[in-house]
Amino acid sequence: MQLRYSFRLYPNGPQRSALARAFGCARVAYNDALRTREDARASGLPFVPSAVLSKALTEAKKTEARSWLGEVSAVVLQQSLRDLDAAYRNFFDGLKGKRPRMGAPRFKSRKDNRQAIRFTANARWSITPGGDLSLPKIGDVRVKWSRRLPSVPSTVTVVKDASGRYFCSFVVETDPADDLTRMPETDAVVGIDLGLTHFAVLSDGRKIDSPKFLRRAEKKLKRAQQALSRKAKGSKNRDKARIKVARAHARVADARREFHHQLSTELIRDNQAVAVEDLAVKGLARTRLAKSVHDAGWSAFVTMLEYKAARYGRAFHRVGRFEPTSQVCSNCSVQDGPKPLHIREWTCGACGAVLDRDINAAVNVAKAAGLAVTACGAQVRPVLVPAQRVEAGTHRDGQTTVVGIPAL
Repeated sequence: MQLRYSFRLYPNGPQRSALARAFGCARVAYNDALRTREDARASGLPFVPSAVLSKALTEAKKTEARSWLGEVSAVVLQQSLRDLDAAYRNFFDGLKGKRPRMGAPRFKSRKDNRQAIRFTANARWSITPGGDLSLPKIGDVRVKWSRRLPSVPSTVTVVKDASGRYFCSFVVETDPADDLTRMPETDAVVGIDLGLTHFAVLSDGRKIDSPKFLRRAEKKLKRAQQALSRKAKGSKNRDKARIKVARAHARVADARREFHHQLSTELIRDNQAVAVEDLAVKGLARTRLAKSVHDAGWSAFVTMLEYKAARYGRAFHRVGRFEPTSQVCSNCSVQDGPKPLHIREWTCGACGAVLDRDINAAVNVAKAAGLAVTACGAQVRPVLVPAQRVEAGTHRDGQTTVVGIPAL
């Protein structure tokens, strides 16, 4: 399977200038190709194929107006055209119903917060013996290696984010058999109920509190945004303030991503099968809970669970969002009807068990996925059920009686 590994880059001054030049040339090549196709569509002409765009790009390098395109690697410009093809493909597939709908390709701006270029093997990039990343017409860039690459990468993408940080992203082929040896098989299974008060409630009764990274950083973000709003547009100080805001948001996103990675790895390592409910995140993001929903990042967490389960040979199950997990008693499977959100505990009218709403839902998620889990974790406390009139009892002296009636 293909995996992507990302590492931090630390280019020096000349290398940052060369990267900025490469970002700009890739953007111009993309916009020129997009403009050619849009002009053809407006004139009623057929769709311009990629071969024609590639030839036009080669001819543009020979003109005085676009001669500076030859200052960067030709692979970067060709990959920019491939990105345009992918954008059109996704747009047309959305219209045909093959994937979620996406907007038509749009022109890129030099003011975009994220800039990226991609090098394939044809560009002859390499990793030097000293651990630097050698890029054509850019130089040997220092890399902060946090782990070893499992195999030789096929491509590398250089990214500059909104906070001014540089990253290199590698696509590598891995053998799942090698990863399976790092996580031995286990008999444990788990159902997960995602929420806001508790980020995740497990079917074994464990509750994981929500870190609420955005809420905790709101004061610092507010001060940074206020400082940005006071700066004059187009000034150097405004650009510095914008970077401070972007860095504050990046710290929040990094902390959330690290939390998701640690928790998803722990769940995949300790359980052979994982079941989670398919939440309607887009719908919840349009309610008054939108900020809290985005702060939790459920979709990113579930995506991590899914690909890590595939990588390490675990079973991953999605339970339909219309499954009444909060209405069914996990002890006797009797549906007791919908309950308002403020009810966190409820008593089953059929068996008398007092149930925790979230733990009960997590157990039902696991059962709906076909996992054999015990329902004892959903019960808050056992309820004393009075003995029936016909139930037999025993005295200390061993004399058998029927409750309420002396034995004859």
